[in-house]
Amino acid sequence: MEGNSELEFPAFPYEPYSIQLDFMKFLYRSLDSGGISMLESPTGTGKTLSMICGALQWLVDRKKLGSLGKNGKENLGEGTEDDDEPDWMRYFVPNKEPDLAERKNLMQKRKKGTHSKGKEEIVRDLFSSSAGEGGWEKGDDKEVRNMMPKIGVDEVDDDEFLLEEYDSEGENGGKLKRKDVGANYVFSSEEEVEEEGLGEEEVEAQLKIYFCSRTHSQLSQFMKELRKTKFASELKVVCLGSRKNFCINEDVLKLGNATRINERCLELQKSKKNEVSKMKKLGAGKRVRGNKVSSGCPMLRRRKIEELRNEIIQLEALDIEDLVHIGRNLGSCPYYGSRRMVHIADLVVLPYQSLLSKSSRESLGLNLKDSVIIIDEAHNLADTLISMYDAKITVSQLNQLQTHLDGYFQRFRNLLGPGNRRYIQTLIILTRAFLQMLSDNTKVVNPTDPPCDADEIKNASCSTMTINEFLFALNIDNINLVKLLQYMTESNIIHKVSGYGDKVAISQKVVAVGDDGVVSEEESAVSGFRALANILSSLTNNDTDGIIIISRPKQTCSGLEGGYLKYVMLNGEKIFSEQVVGQAHAVILAGGTLQPIEETKERLFPSLQLDRLPFFSCGHIIPSENILPVVVKHGPSGQSFDFSYKSRRSSTMIEELGLLLSNLVTVVPEGVVVFFSSFDYESLVYDTWKESGILLRIMKKKRIFREPRKTTDVEAVLREYKETIDALSMGSPMGCNGAILFAVVGGKISEGINFSDGAGRCIVMVGLPYPSPSDIELIERVKHIEGLEKTTILSKNLNPSTDAECHNGDLEAGFKILKSCKGRGKEYYENLCMKAVNQSIGRAIRHVNDYAAILLVDARYASDSTKRSCHHSTDKLPQWIKSRLFTSTPNYGEVHRLLRQFFKFHKMKEATDKGLNSKK
Repeated sequence: MEGNSELEFPAFPYEPYSIQLDFMKFLYRSLDSGGISMLESPTGTGKTLSMICGALQWLVDRKKLGSLGKNGKENLGEGTEDDDEPDWMRYFVPNKEPDLAERKNLMQKRKKGTHSKGKEEIVRDLFSSSAGEGGWEKGDDKEVRNMMPKIGVDEVDDDEFLLEEYDSEGENGGKLKRKDVGANYVFSSEEEVEEEGLGEEEVEAQLKIYFCSRTHSQLSQFMKELRKTKFASELKVVCLGSRKNFCINEDVLKLGNATRINERCLELQKSKKNEVSKMKKLGAGKRVRGNKVSSGCPMLRRRKIEELRNEIIQLEALDIEDLVHIGRNLGSCPYYGSRRMVHIADLVVLPYQSLLSKSSRESLGLNLKDSVIIIDEAHNLADTLISMYDAKITVSQLNQLQTHLDGYFQRFRNLLGPGNRRYIQTLIILTRAFLQMLSDNTKVVNPTDPPCDADEIKNASCSTMTINEFLFALNIDNINLVKLLQYMTESNIIHKVSGYGDKVAISQKVVAVGDDGVVSEEESAVSGFRALANILSSLTNNDTDGIIIISRPKQTCSGLEGGYLKYVMLNGEKIFSEQVVGQAHAVILAGGTLQPIEETKERLFPSLQLDRLPFFSCGHIIPSENILPVVVKHGPSGQSFDFSYKSRRSSTMIEELGLLLSNLVTVVPEGVVVFFSSFDYESLVYDTWKESGILLRIMKKKRIFREPRKTTDVEAVLREYKETIDALSMGSPMGCNGAILFAVVGGKISEGINFSDGAGRCIVMVGLPYPSPSDIELIERVKHIEGLEKTTILSKNLNPSTDAECHNGDLEAGFKILKSCKGRGKEYYENLCMKAVNQSIGRAIRHVNDYAAILLVDARYASDSTKRSCHHSTDKLPQWIKSRLFTSTPNYGEVHRLLRQFFKFHKMKEATDKGLNSKK
C-alpha cells in the first residue's frame, strides 16, 4: 500500500476539506487492513461523497494490483438458488427442465390410486394420543370429514392440487420422487422451455463492494453523489430494491402492500405458456381463476429482461427511478433486470434488508466472500439486524391455516403418499397447538414440572416464554422442525393447499373475490403459510437467542380481537459475525453519529477489544458561529419544562410549550421544525392549542404543517412546506415570515430528510424521547442486554405480580424493571433516546455556509456541575454540538436574546455577502 501521505483521491469533484481528506485516507487504510472499522462524520460534511471516493479509489487500485484473492469463480447454483426467481433465470440450459412426461405419468397413476400402494411404508399416526392434548384422536377423523363443505369440492381437479410424492430420507432431509428437479421446484414452471438459452454467463467480478443504507431516499442520494465522480462511468454499478419500488405491472402495483405485491409476483411466476388463464365454472356461473395464474407477468419475458440488462450495462449509475423509467419504456421488469447485473457488478447499492437478511441474500444470489461491505446510517445497526429475524403469526392466520389443512387432508388423504400425510398431519398438530396457546382456556400440558408459571401463562393476556419453554409447554419438542421446514420448501405444499382452500372458499362464497375472480390477498392462505414457516424457523434458534411473545385475543364489544405469536430475536452477535463479518474482507460501519460505539461493539462483535477497533471521528466543517445549541429550561412565564411521562400531558406544560413557540416564531426566520416524542402526543398538543387559541397566535407568523402518519403522504407535505417558506421568505403583507412543521421522533422526517438553509433555521426538540416502558419487546431487549434472568436479578428486585404486569404492557411495571437495571440495560435505554435526539437535530446544517439554532426543551438537558453524576444525557450529543451548547440559561429572556442576536448576525452577514457578490 502507498504511504498515507502519498494517497490521492483525484475523483473527488471538489477541493476536499481537511476532514474529508482524513476520512478518505482512514477508509482506504481500513480497506487495506480488512476487518471491522467505524467511521463517524457529521451530516453535512460530505460523508457520502468521501465514502464513494475513498472506497472506490481503493477498489480501482486493488484491481490494478490483481485483487485480493481468487474468488472470481461462478457462484451461481452453489447455495444461492432463488425460490422466487423465474425458472428460465435459473435453468437456462434446456436439458435441466423437468421431465414433463414423467410428471404427467405419475399424476395419472395417482388419479387411479395405484401409486406405491404395495410399497407404502408404515407411518406412525401423528394424530394419536402421543401428541398429547395438541393431538387429534382417531374418532375425530370422521367428524372433521363430515364438517367439510360439499358444494364444489368434487369439481376440483386432482392434477392441479395433488402434491408430488415425497420421501423422507433419514436425518439429512427428503426428496421428491421425480427426475431432474432440484430443491427449487417449489416455484418451477414450464414457461418458455422452447426459448433459446441465455448463453454463457460473464465471470463474476473478482472484487465487489456492497453499499447499503436504510431508506430508498438515502440510496437515491448515494447514486446522485456517485454520478458526480468518474467512477459512475468506469465501474459497473447496479442498484437493488424491493418489488414494491421496482414493480411496473399496474395490476400488481395497485395492491399497495409490500407483502401482497411479493405474493402476487411469485404467483404470476408460476405461469405456463398458455396465453389465457385456465378458468373453471363453480356455482351459479361464477368464473374463477385457478391456483396458477396461467397468463404470467407480461413484464417477465426472457428477451425483454436481457434487453433491459444490456441497457443497464451501457448506461452509468442508474438509481431506482431510472431503472423503473427504462423498464416501463421497454416493458421489462426492472426488479429482475437489476438482479441479472449483480454477479458482474463492481458496486452493488442495496437496502439493509437485502444484505443483512440471510434469506434475502440467498434469494438475490449475493456472494459476500472476500467482498467489502459498507453499512451507512449504522447508528441503530444492532436493533435493525435482529428485527429482520423477528417472526409473527396471528390468530386469524392460524385459524385459516387450520381450516385449509384440515380440508386438504380430508380431500386428498387417500391419494397422498406416506411422506406427505406425515408432514401435513404434523402441520395440523402445530397449528392446533399454537391456537391452543392463544386461547383463553390455555392449559400448560406436560411436563409435570413446568418450566413456566402455569397461572401466569393462563391469566396474562400477554406473556413471554423462551423457545424451550414454549416447545415443552405445547409438547411439540419431539418434532423435527428442520425437516418439516425442508418439506415446506421442497413439496410446494404452500401453493397446493392454499389454492385448493381458496377454490373451496370461493365455491362456498365465504371469501371476497375480485373482479377477475381471484381471491383477494388478504383472504389467501399463502401469507399465513409463510408466517408459519418463519415462526417454525425461529423455533430452531438457540434458546437464549430470542423470546416468544404470546399475545392473546382481547375481549371487545364486538368479540375477541387480535392475538398473535411473535418471536423476537435478542442476540445479533452470531448473525453478524458468522454471516457478514466472517465472509467479507472488510466491513465498514459509517454514520453521522455512531457514539457510543461501546454498545454496538458489545452487541455485534464483543470478542473484539475496543482498543483494537479502528474508529474515526471528526468535527463539523461549519464555523462555530453558524450553530446555536441551547438548553431551554424555562418557558416565557417561568414554568420549568418537564416532559417526562408523568408531567408532559399536564395542561400547564402544554400551554407553556405553546407560549414558547408563540415567541419563537417572532424571532426565527423562515422554517422551524418541532419534534415531538410520538404521534399521539403531537395530536394531544395540537388539539389543546387549537382550543386555547395558541395555534392562531403561531399562524399569524408561520403557516403550520404536520407530519402525516402515512409515510406515502410525507413527500407532498414536505414539498408544500418548503415551497411555502420560499414564497413567504420574500415578504408577506399578512406578516407571515415562513412555516413551522410539527414532526415526530422516529418518523420518516427524523430519518434522512434534508432541512438545509431556510427549511431548518431552528430545530426544537421537545423533551427526551425515551421509548415507552409499556413496550414488551423493548423491555425484553433491555433485560437481555442487562443480563437479567427470571431466577436471579428479577427475583431479587421484582415480585412475580410485577413481572406479569410488565408482560401485560403495564407502564409502571416497565419502569420498575428499568430502574432495576444498573448496567448495560440502562445504558442501552438511554442510548435509544439520545440516538433519536441526534438523528432529529441532525436534519439541519447540511453544508459549510448553512446555519441554524437547536433548542433542547427540557430542564433535564441542563447540567449542574455540582450535582451532576458521572453520566449525563448531553454527554451523548455529537461533539460539534456539545462543545458549543449553552446549558445554563437562567430564564427564557436570555434564550430569546441569544436567538435575536444569532439571526441578526446572519441576516447582516447575508446582506454583506450579497453586496460583495453584486459588485463582482
